[in-house]
Amino acid sequence: MVNSPSKQEISAYIIQSQEEEIKRISMELHEGVGQNLYSILTGLQFVQSGATEPHVKNYLGGMSQLIEKTIQEIRLLSVELHPPTLTTLGLLSAIKSYSKLYTSTFGILIDLQSKGTVVLLPEKDSIAVFRVCQEALSNIAKYADTSNVKITFIWDVDKLMITIHDFGQGFQPEVLDNNHQTSGLAAMKERMLLTGGECLVSSKIGEGTSIEISLPLTSRE
Repeated sequence: MVNSPSKQEISAYIIQSQEEEIKRISMELHEGVGQNLYSILTGLQFVQSGATEPHVKNYLGGMSQLIEKTIQEIRLLSVELHPPTLTTLGLLSAIKSYSKLYTSTFGILIDLQSKGTVVLLPEKDSIAVFRVCQEALSNIAKYADTSNVKITFIWDVDKLMITIHDFGQGFQPEVLDNNHQTSGLAAMKERMLLTGGECLVSSKIGEGTSIEISLPLTSRE
Protein backbone atom coordinates (compact mmCIF):
# COMPACT_ATOMS: atom_id res chain seq x y z
CA MET A 1 0.00 0.00 0.00
CA VAL A 2 1.38 3.38 -1.03
CA ASN A 3 1.23 6.04 1.65
CA SER A 4 -0.41 9.31 0.65
CA PRO A 5 1.81 12.39 0.90
CA SER A 6 1.40 14.38 4.08
CA LYS A 7 0.14 17.96 4.18
CA GLN A 8 3.67 19.10 5.00
CA GLU A 9 5.12 17.24 2.00
CA ILE A 10 2.50 18.75 -0.30
CA SER A 11 3.22 22.25 1.02
CA ALA A 12 6.97 21.73 0.56
CA TYR A 13 6.43 20.54 -3.03
CA ILE A 14 4.20 23.54 -3.86
CA ILE A 15 6.71 26.02 -2.42
CA GLN A 16 9.62 24.37 -4.26
CA SER A 17 7.68 24.48 -7.54
CA GLN A 18 6.85 28.16 -6.98
CA GLU A 19 10.49 29.01 -6.26
CA GLU A 20 11.66 27.23 -9.42
CA GLU A 21 9.15 29.23 -11.47
CA ILE A 22 10.15 32.49 -9.76
CA LYS A 23 13.81 31.77 -10.51
CA ARG A 24 12.95 31.10 -14.17
CA ILE A 25 10.97 34.35 -14.46
CA SER A 26 13.79 36.29 -12.77
CA MET A 27 16.36 34.97 -15.26
CA GLU A 28 14.05 35.66 -18.21
CA LEU A 29 13.49 39.24 -17.06
CA HIS A 30 17.21 39.85 -16.69
CA GLU A 31 18.64 37.91 -19.62
CA GLY A 32 15.68 38.10 -22.01
CA VAL A 33 13.56 41.22 -21.59
CA GLY A 34 16.39 43.27 -20.12
CA GLN A 35 18.80 42.42 -22.94
CA ASN A 36 16.17 43.13 -25.61
CA LEU A 37 15.48 46.55 -24.12
CA TYR A 38 19.20 47.27 -24.01
CA SER A 39 19.42 46.47 -27.74
CA ILE A 40 16.51 48.85 -28.41
CA LEU A 41 18.22 51.53 -26.31
CA THR A 42 21.44 51.18 -28.29
CA GLY A 43 19.51 51.52 -31.55
CA LEU A 44 17.66 54.60 -30.34
CA GLN A 45 20.88 56.25 -29.24
CA PHE A 46 22.40 55.55 -32.68
CA VAL A 47 19.40 57.14 -34.41
CA GLN A 48 19.53 60.09 -31.98
CA SER A 49 23.19 60.73 -32.79
CA GLY A 50 22.30 61.11 -36.47
CA ALA A 51 19.19 63.26 -35.99
CA THR A 52 19.48 66.87 -37.12
CA GLU A 53 16.12 68.36 -36.14
CA PRO A 54 16.13 69.51 -32.48
CA HIS A 55 12.59 68.32 -31.66
CA VAL A 56 13.35 64.84 -33.08
CA LYS A 57 16.65 64.69 -31.17
CA ASN A 58 14.90 65.74 -27.93
CA TYR A 59 12.11 63.21 -28.44
CA LEU A 60 14.58 60.36 -29.01
CA GLY A 61 16.55 61.49 -25.96
CA GLY A 62 13.43 61.33 -23.81
CA MET A 63 12.59 57.86 -25.11
CA SER A 64 16.13 56.70 -24.36
CA GLN A 65 15.86 57.93 -20.78
CA LEU A 66 12.53 56.13 -20.37
CA ILE A 67 14.02 52.86 -21.62
CA GLU A 68 17.05 53.27 -19.34
CA LYS A 69 14.70 53.71 -16.37
CA THR A 70 12.69 50.64 -17.44
CA ILE A 71 15.87 48.54 -17.71
CA GLN A 72 16.85 49.57 -14.19
CA GLU A 73 13.40 48.73 -12.84
CA ILE A 74 13.52 45.30 -14.48
CA ARG A 75 16.96 44.63 -13.00
CA LEU A 76 15.70 45.59 -9.54
CA LEU A 77 12.60 43.41 -9.95
CA SER A 78 14.76 40.49 -11.08
CA VAL A 79 16.97 40.82 -7.99
CA GLU A 80 13.92 41.06 -5.75
CA LEU A 81 12.41 37.91 -7.25
CA HIS A 82 15.58 35.85 -6.94
CA PRO A 83 18.91 37.46 -5.95
CA PRO A 84 21.75 35.79 -7.91
CA THR A 85 23.96 36.09 -4.81
CA LEU A 86 21.61 33.74 -2.93
CA THR A 87 22.89 30.67 -4.78
CA THR A 88 26.43 31.90 -5.46
CA LEU A 89 27.49 33.66 -2.24
CA GLY A 90 24.87 32.51 0.27
CA LEU A 91 22.13 33.90 2.50
CA LEU A 92 24.03 36.66 4.30
CA SER A 93 25.36 38.19 1.07
CA ALA A 94 21.88 38.05 -0.45
CA ILE A 95 20.39 39.86 2.55
CA LYS A 96 23.13 42.51 2.33
CA SER A 97 22.36 43.08 -1.37
CA TYR A 98 18.61 43.15 -0.74
CA SER A 99 19.07 45.59 2.16
CA LYS A 100 20.68 48.12 -0.19
CA LEU A 101 17.81 47.73 -2.65
CA TYR A 102 15.29 48.02 0.18
CA THR A 103 16.84 51.22 1.56
CA SER A 104 17.00 52.85 -1.88
CA THR A 105 13.34 51.94 -2.48
CA PHE A 106 11.75 52.77 0.90
CA GLY A 107 14.28 55.07 2.58
CA ILE A 108 14.43 52.77 5.61
CA LEU A 109 17.96 52.24 6.94
CA ILE A 110 18.99 48.69 7.85
CA ASP A 111 21.64 47.98 10.47
CA LEU A 112 22.80 44.46 9.56
CA GLN A 113 25.07 42.61 11.96
CA SER A 114 26.46 39.07 11.87
CA LYS A 115 28.07 37.23 14.78
CA GLY A 116 29.82 33.88 14.65
CA THR A 117 31.13 31.77 11.77
CA VAL A 118 28.97 32.02 8.66
CA VAL A 119 27.71 28.69 7.31
CA LEU A 120 26.71 28.07 3.68
CA LEU A 121 23.17 26.70 3.89
CA PRO A 122 21.47 24.28 1.50
CA GLU A 123 19.71 26.23 -1.27
CA LYS A 124 16.18 25.32 -0.14
CA ASP A 125 16.92 26.59 3.38
CA SER A 126 18.58 29.78 2.10
CA ILE A 127 15.53 30.50 -0.05
CA ALA A 128 13.11 29.82 2.82
CA VAL A 129 14.92 32.12 5.26
CA PHE A 130 15.41 34.79 2.60
CA ARG A 131 11.68 34.80 1.79
CA VAL A 132 10.81 35.13 5.48
CA CYS A 133 13.20 38.09 5.86
CA GLN A 134 11.84 39.60 2.65
CA GLU A 135 8.24 39.30 3.88
CA ALA A 136 9.18 40.78 7.27
CA LEU A 137 10.84 43.78 5.61
CA SER A 138 7.86 44.22 3.29
CA ASN A 139 5.50 44.32 6.28
CA ILE A 140 7.75 46.85 7.99
CA ALA A 141 7.62 49.15 4.95
CA LYS A 142 3.82 48.87 4.85
CA TYR A 143 2.82 49.04 8.50
CA ALA A 144 5.63 49.87 10.95
CA ASP A 145 6.02 53.63 10.33
CA THR A 146 9.75 53.54 11.04
CA SER A 147 13.00 54.74 9.49
CA ASN A 148 15.33 52.15 11.02
CA VAL A 149 15.52 48.37 11.14
CA LYS A 150 18.06 46.17 12.90
CA ILE A 151 18.80 42.67 11.59
CA THR A 152 21.09 40.42 13.62
CA PHE A 153 22.46 37.08 12.45
CA ILE A 154 23.84 34.82 15.17
CA TRP A 155 25.63 31.74 13.81
CA ASP A 156 25.85 29.18 16.60
CA VAL A 157 27.34 25.70 16.39
CA ASP A 158 23.98 24.02 15.84
CA LYS A 159 21.59 26.87 15.08
CA LEU A 160 21.19 30.07 13.08
CA MET A 161 19.24 32.78 14.87
CA ILE A 162 18.01 35.90 13.05
CA THR A 163 16.26 38.80 14.75
CA ILE A 164 14.55 41.58 12.80
CA HIS A 165 13.42 44.56 14.90
CA ASP A 166 11.74 47.59 13.37
CA PHE A 167 11.53 50.21 16.20
CA GLY A 168 8.10 51.11 14.80
CA GLN A 169 4.65 51.69 16.18
CA GLY A 170 3.99 48.03 17.05
CA PHE A 171 0.61 46.34 17.43
CA GLN A 172 -1.47 44.45 19.96
CA PRO A 173 -0.14 40.89 20.54
CA GLU A 174 -3.75 39.69 20.85
CA VAL A 175 -4.00 40.01 17.08
CA LEU A 176 -1.76 36.96 16.80
CA ASP A 177 -3.13 35.18 19.86
CA ASN A 178 -6.62 35.28 18.37
CA ASN A 179 -5.41 33.79 15.06
CA HIS A 180 -6.10 37.00 13.16
CA GLN A 181 -2.60 36.96 11.72
CA THR A 182 -2.12 38.13 8.18
CA SER A 183 -1.49 35.70 5.37
CA GLY A 184 2.08 37.05 5.22
CA LEU A 185 2.83 36.14 8.83
CA ALA A 186 1.19 32.76 8.38
CA ALA A 187 3.33 32.08 5.29
CA MET A 188 6.49 33.06 7.18
CA LYS A 189 5.73 30.58 9.95
CA GLU A 190 4.83 27.86 7.45
CA ARG A 191 8.06 28.28 5.51
CA MET A 192 10.19 27.95 8.63
CA LEU A 193 8.18 24.98 9.85
CA LEU A 194 8.91 23.16 6.58
CA THR A 195 12.66 23.65 7.10
CA GLY A 196 12.52 22.34 10.66
CA GLY A 197 12.93 25.88 11.98
CA GLU A 198 10.70 28.39 13.72
CA CYS A 199 9.43 31.93 13.30
CA LEU A 200 8.17 33.88 16.31
CA VAL A 201 6.56 37.33 16.25
CA SER A 202 6.37 39.68 19.22
CA SER A 203 5.24 43.29 19.37
CA LYS A 204 4.56 46.09 21.81
CA ILE A 205 2.73 49.32 21.09
CA GLY A 206 5.23 52.17 20.75
CA GLU A 207 8.28 49.90 20.89
CA GLY A 208 8.10 48.07 17.60
CA THR A 209 7.88 44.50 16.37
CA SER A 210 10.46 41.71 16.47
CA ILE A 211 10.65 38.69 14.19
CA GLU A 212 12.79 35.87 15.57
CA ILE A 213 13.84 33.18 13.10
CA SER A 214 15.67 30.00 14.08
CA LEU A 215 17.06 27.28 11.84
CA PRO A 216 18.92 24.15 13.02
CA LEU A 217 22.33 23.65 11.41
CA THR A 218 23.25 20.13 12.52
CA SER A 219 22.53 16.89 10.68
CA ARG A 220 21.56 18.71 7.48
CA GLU A 221 21.84 17.26 4.01
